[in-house]
Amino acid sequence: MSHTILTRNVLVLIVAAVALSAVCCDAAVMTGLDNAHLHASLFGGRRVGIVTNHTAYDRAGRHIVEVFRAMPGVEVTALFGPEHGIYGLAEAGIKVADKKDDRFGIPVYSLYGKTAKPTAEMLKDVDVLVFDIQDIGARFYTYIYTMAYAMEAAAENNKPFVVLDRPNPINGLAVQGNILEKDFATFVGLYPIPVRHGMTVGELARMFNDQGWLKNGIRANLTVVPMQGWKRSMWYDRTGLKFIKPSPNMPNIKTATVYPGLCLLEGTNISEGRGTNKPFLQFGTPWIDSKKLMGRLNGLKPDGMFFGPVSFTPIFSKHKGQLCRGVEIIVTDRNAIEPYFAGIQIVETIYRMYPNKFQWRQGHFDRLCGTASVREAIIEGESLENLKAGWQKDLKKFAQIRQKYLIYGSN
Repeated sequence: MSHTILTRNVLVLIVAAVALSAVCCDAAVMTGLDNAHLHASLFGGRRVGIVTNHTAYDRAGRHIVEVFRAMPGVEVTALFGPEHGIYGLAEAGIKVADKKDDRFGIPVYSLYGKTAKPTAEMLKDVDVLVFDIQDIGARFYTYIYTMAYAMEAAAENNKPFVVLDRPNPINGLAVQGNILEKDFATFVGLYPIPVRHGMTVGELARMFNDQGWLKNGIRANLTVVPMQGWKRSMWYDRTGLKFIKPSPNMPNIKTATVYPGLCLLEGTNISEGRGTNKPFLQFGTPWIDSKKLMGRLNGLKPDGMFFGPVSFTPIFSKHKGQLCRGVEIIVTDRNAIEPYFAGIQIVETIYRMYPNKFQWRQGHFDRLCGTASVREAIIEGESLENLKAGWQKDLKKFAQIRQKYLIYGSN
């Protein structure tokens, strides 16, 4: 048997073992939407506006609008859609227009178009504003800032705000990466949290509200409807819940696992795999040598992953229609992986290998990192391990703040 065949067989066994471990021992987690009926007093006799999208289904397969319409005395009067739209079909960064929902016959206001925040006019027929969207667990995923702006609007217009909680799909234990610096606050990172925050949307809402991070320190009349049965150690495929991809390029948990680091490639001229069937799990360009890059990256021995050669042709996004060569990420231990640091190592490696072809999308890269120090360290050839060590003091401070807002235990 050749070395190549042996390697492939070992790879198949590893991937099969990881997959088997991921699907066993399913729990019966009940989301905030599943538990909404236990808090009927929050909604009864009121006109409800819902910040939501295509991920808001209960375990019985009912959409959130159906769930609320079935509650006695509840009228759903408006929907508010985040990035990618109410149906999750728009690609990243594409502005979405207001419309009327064909299925339910109620207005849908886009919070990723002319405004990111509900206006007083949008809220005039709303008595209570509800948020229910599946997050992915990374600082630069915009849904949590749609939630924050909606909280501000609710507070400014004296409307109660209710978050129906959902799992952090990449578990609620791991907290990794640098804290966002104030000067880099944008819609892909508004508040001083790390890249991988290890919190649910309900816990984040409590933090945003109580820390005075909303505009002018305003505080919402906030209620979080918690989950039942979720533990911090759980990955989404252990919850017993159906995974609905929350955005077009987030098809599964494997993708979500590496996303907190591989998203950094958006800030470069390297294809992050958009326009292929493995976004963020593969990356490359027409000018990369797959075997050389694979060798360099595997030589770094990143925790919980290794790399194999791949080629692909994106049907949209960077290098559209061009044959790209690069590498594919194979996750071997998702509990050990540090995706953000691995993403920085990947960028640094390609930068060193191809200094005349690599290009920064400087503003966006720094926005994603929440600092300029990562890019500057790479350019100056500084130790990435020292860079990472410098985050630890701020991470410890964040952990102390975070602890106050956690709702769920680890066991």
